[in-house]
Order: sequence, then C-alpha cells, then structure tokens
Amino acid sequence: MSPRLTLAIAVLCLAAGTAQAQQQGVSKNEIVIGTIQDLSGPIAGYGKQARNGMQLRVDEANEQGGVYDRKLRLAVEDSAYDPKRAILAAQKLVNQDKIFMLVGHIGTAQNNAVMPILFERNIVNYLPLTASKDMYEPHHKLKYALFASYYDQMRLSVPKLAKDKNIGKVCAIYQDDDFGAEVLKGAEDGLKSIGKEMVEKTSFKRGAADFSSQVAKMKASGCEMVVMGTIIRETVGTMAEARKTGFNPVFIASFAAYSDLIHKLGGKAVEGFYATMSSQTPYTDEQDLAIRFWANKYKTKFNEDPTVMSVYGYTMVDMFIKAARKTGPQLTTDNFIKAMDLSTFPPDSFGSPKMTYSSTRRLGTEAMRLSQIVDGRWKVVSDYVSDPRSARAAVPSASTVKTTATRS
Repeated sequence: MSPRLTLAIAVLCLAAGTAQAQQQGVSKNEIVIGTIQDLSGPIAGYGKQARNGMQLRVDEANEQGGVYDRKLRLAVEDSAYDPKRAILAAQKLVNQDKIFMLVGHIGTAQNNAVMPILFERNIVNYLPLTASKDMYEPHHKLKYALFASYYDQMRLSVPKLAKDKNIGKVCAIYQDDDFGAEVLKGAEDGLKSIGKEMVEKTSFKRGAADFSSQVAKMKASGCEMVVMGTIIRETVGTMAEARKTGFNPVFIASFAAYSDLIHKLGGKAVEGFYATMSSQTPYTDEQDLAIRFWANKYKTKFNEDPTVMSVYGYTMVDMFIKAARKTGPQLTTDNFIKAMDLSTFPPDSFGSPKMTYSSTRRLGTEAMRLSQIVDGRWKVVSDYVSDPRSARAAVPSASTVKTTATRS
C-alpha cells in the first residue's frame, strides 16, 4: 500500500471516529436515552408505570447484547407534572447526562416547554407520552409522535357515540391548559359535523380535587353526555360527584383517561365510562396468551400489575431500538432520522395499529378505537377508526390484528 493511500485511510478513519465521538449520548459501549416522567405529582401513577415499561425493554435489549454491542442506559428525571420542573429536568438530561434522545416524555405543556432546549442541541423528541398535535405540528425534523391527537380522538369519537346513543345535550369539563383545550376543541368541531353544539362548558385548574360546582352546572343544563378533558383523579372525582348527586350521563374521555387506575380508584362510580385508546390494557389473566405472558413477566420484575402506560413505555423504547438497529453501527441523530423516515412498525401484541413514518409524516397513525369499563375492567368496544379524509394507510380492525408472543 502506498504511503499516500495509507495516509488517506488514516484520515478517513480519524474523521469517522471524531464524528462518532462528537455525537452526544453515543459511545463505543453505550447509548444514553432519557425520559421525563411525573414520579411525584398528580399523574405519578402514569409516570412510574411508563418508566417501568421503558426499563423492562431496556433490560431485555441489554440481555440480548444491546444495539450493535452498545448497552442502553435509561436516565430518568421527575417533572411532578410541572412544566417549570420539566425544563430543569431537560437541562440536566441534556447537559449532565448527555442523552442521545428524549423518549416518552409525559405531558403536553411539559413537552412544549422542553422542546426548544432539545432542538437547540439537535436532540430528537421521540414519541412523547401525550397525544397533543403539538408533538408533530408544525413539522420539525426532530419531532416523532405516536398517538392520534386529542383533537382528532374527540372530533371522531364524540359525534359517533352521540349518534349511537341518540344524545341530545352534550357538555364538557376540561383541564384549563393546552391538553384540556385540545380535547374541548376536538369535541366541539366533531359536534358541529352533526349539527350540535356544547350546551355547557366548565373548566378546572391542574391538580384540582373538588368538582362539585362543575358537576352542578352540567346537571342543571340537563347534559346527556359529558366530554372529559381529564386524566386520573379528575375523571374519578367528577364521576363520583355526579353519581352522588344522581347525575348519570354518558361520560367519554381521551387516551389520557384510559388507565386501570380509573376503575381501581373509582369502583362502581366509573362503570360504563368510555375512553379512546389503541394499545390494550395488559391484564395478567387476559385471554390473549401474548398479552398475558408479557403482563406476568412485567409483574415478576416489578412486583405489580402493568398498565397501558407500562405498554406505552415499553413500546416507545422498542421502536427506538428497532430504528437504531436499522440505522447501523454509525449512530448519529441525522442517521437515526434517515432510518426513522423509512420505517413502518407492524401491529403488535397489544393491538396497536400499524405505524408509518416519513420525512413529511411524523405521526405514525391517526387511528384510534373505543374502550368501556364493564364489570370493573376495560373492554374494547369498537374497531379502529380514522379520518376518512386522511390519505394515511388503512389500519386493521381489532379482530384482525395478528399477535406475537414478544416484541423483538
């Protein structure tokens, strides 16, 4: 080999090594991903379960050799569901933990607060645990979203359920923030499509515990359906107050209220409650063998039953692993984006629909379905629906999804 060729090869190798060394969060032996969850605030029940689901998938991957011989490390910070604390958490993850990517960050306002911090450092906000449109609109190369938006969930599900139940008067109770506003707007626009309007709208501050005045207003308006921009405690509190006063409309909420904590905390008061959803709650005695196997594996590791939030956390990390493996040994933000923009994720064991991403499409699917609390547990009561005006790929119905024992 000529000296000139030897020198050229050496320069190229040095450049490649320098490029890799400059990629934050990726070393020869490790990939650091971060997440911000509510571990001590009003939705800590969600945050802890999401964190556990993420850790389970990280541990599985590491037991199998990691990603191109790099082990995954999950750095976790607590926001207590406070946007200001989320900013501090993001700054720590970015500047001290040196994360490669932020995965599954919980909360709409919290994500909106930290995205500028991430984007300034060329860090992807990957599959946040919120269904806000802000997670994929306006388009940005560092945004990838997992869920149909709260707006579309309500816009499609509320008029359909109102027609199915022959509902006359519809009300709304919603959290006074970005999340609640999006739920309300979606419901209002959906009702307009069938010639209806809200007869009463009432809000509450994040963290509220007393909903008696809001329930009284809706009851006085004769509401037959209540759209809920609520999460855990607010859902249970509103419905318990309603039942206590003899107010029994149809209640419907978004993905945010699809949790086993609703029926565990609410008991009989939440019977009949509807929520939009995609992945199925993984009960340990589930008839589906794949879901039951996974749920019992989770329970063995964490000594508690999993929830759908555990599934979401697991799924988000699983999708990251698949895309990172597709990227190849040279893992950089730009290479990861190229791989994601050519990725399709098939339906999984939990009944999630197919998800497809591209350079112009940063929401994997617009599809969602309805579940209802029946005899103290969630039961899927509809097939997937999506906007008929959408050009996105069709999704299989719940009855046609082929399951597998585990996700690879």
